[in-house]
Order: sequence, then structure tokens, then C-alpha cells
Amino acid sequence: MRHLTASLLLACAVGLTLRPAFAAPLVEAAELATRLYSPDLRVVDIRDGANEAGRTPYELGHVPGAVHAPYSQWRGPKDNPGKLPEASKLTELLQRLGLDRDTEIVVVHDGRDATDFGSAARVYWTLKAAGLRNLSILNGGMKAWQAAGKPLSTEIVTVKPSSYVAKLDPSLVATRAEVAQAVSASTAALIDARPAEFYRGDTRHAAAKVPGTIQGAKNVSHSVWFGPGGSSLLPAEEIRLTARRNGIETGRSEATTVSFCNTGHWAATNWFVLSEVLGERNVKLYPESMVEWSASGLPMDNVPGRLKQLLMELKLAAQ
Repeated sequence: MRHLTASLLLACAVGLTLRPAFAAPLVEAAELATRLYSPDLRVVDIRDGANEAGRTPYELGHVPGAVHAPYSQWRGPKDNPGKLPEASKLTELLQRLGLDRDTEIVVVHDGRDATDFGSAARVYWTLKAAGLRNLSILNGGMKAWQAAGKPLSTEIVTVKPSSYVAKLDPSLVATRAEVAQAVSASTAALIDARPAEFYRGDTRHAAAKVPGTIQGAKNVSHSVWFGPGGSSLLPAEEIRLTARRNGIETGRSEATTVSFCNTGHWAATNWFVLSEVLGERNVKLYPESMVEWSASGLPMDNVPGRLKQLLMELKLAAQ
């Protein structure tokens, strides 16, 4: 009782209201602003890049108290960017950010468009795959935070490292072998999150070997879940209707759904919508996606003829 009283007094002393963890995987700017100084909260700013003077978006202004972990730190090598970081590197990153099972984690992205949301969804998925569960994304990212008139800080934040060790949850990760088995036995719904031109084989990722899609996959672009401007997700009920319009069966109980794209970026948005917003069970992300699959010689649909592929290669080489 004394410990509880002390905690309440401490909260009052710094102007806090004790609340439960965020109830949803998406948190709005107004709600996050009320929780900024919660001792269990960690805001993780994943914005990449720098201006001409070499200053990062984080240095120029971020959510007060946020730590910085650019998106590139959560990704694989250039020839296979969808690959998860090695367990030791992921553990080192999580420890540096002071994250553990009790931490409320809010991922903050730029909020530019639907593609940018994919970076937050991919980091969210990575955190969950590493065993962390108390997770949210700032809906609309920094764009929404600033539009709401919320404060910015330029303080470079460091925190006490944690001792958390990442342990991959296989229920969230689809391996190439698992996807190949699913294709062979038709045991999973395969959803290609890429824009239609990738799905049709009209273009390919620079690191992919062959254009086209995984055999039997359905195309549901990651962008369908967003309203005008493309930086904030639609309300849950509109998302459910959108899923139905795009031929996605919900409430399938034990059936597995695998989301993929080129490098597990756009696919993270589809995974997030189905798993976290709609609460579907057995939704997996294939992180290496088409970059790995296209080099494996495994079954594909919509593969164009050799002449079209040659012209595509020349076009990509000229970019």
C-alpha cells in the first residue's frame, strides 16, 4: 500500500495521470500527448535521412522524450533488405533503446504517405516478432503530431539500456520453405501487397531476379487501407469493408494468411491491418518476400517473356 501511495504522489508531483497501456495498436497524437511522461513509455522515432547540413529529422525536432532508431537499423543488407537483422544485432538495438516486456512502445514515422507507414508497420512487426507485445504506432506519424500542434524537442535522448534478449516468434514469420509448402499444398492465403504493376510483372524491384508474383497469390495493394493523403489508416470498420471489397476473407479461424511484397515493407502494412487492426489469427509476414523468392526458382505467376524482361533490365540499369 505504501508503494502504491508513493507512486500516486510521484505521479501527482509531475502532473501525471496513471492510465493503463494504450488500448489499440494505433494511437492518435492527442492521446500520446497525455502520456509523454509516463515512466513506462518509450517513443521510438524511426525517421531516416538528413538535410544538406547533415542534420537528421530527429535532430531538427521530435516527440519529447523520443529515442532515435532510424529505419535502416531494422533492415537487412542491400541485396536482401527484407531480411531480419541477426538476433545479436537486434538484441543490441533493443537494449540500447531500453526496451523490455514492460515497456509501452510507440513507433513514430514521418507520416508522408502509405509507403512511409510501411516503415512503422515493419518496425512494429519486428518488435512483436522479437517477443515484445505492448506496441502502438502513432497514426499519421510526425505529420499528424505537428498538425495537432503538439510540442517538439531537439534534445538528444539517451536511456538506461535494458537486458532484454530478442527471441524470434515463429508464429509471425513465414520462411521461404513454409511459403513453398503452402504453394504446393494450397494451405494458405497468399497476399501480394505491392502496387499492381509489380504483381502483373510489368516491373520488378532492383534486387529481385525475376518479375511476377508467387504462384496463387492475390493482389491487395498496401495503399487501399488509407484515406485521402495516405498517411493515416482508415477507421477499423472501413478497413473491414475494404478487406471484403478486395476479396480478403476474415474470420477464417485456423487458416493461415501470408503477406509479402518485394522486401517485407509494404507487406508489413497488410500484416498490421489484418493481424492488429482486424484481429485476424495466423497472419504471417514473409520478410524476404519477392527478392528472395524470385531468385529461388520456385513457382511464380505473371512472369513476362524474355524480351520484356530484357527491356525491363535495361530500364532499371538506366535509373
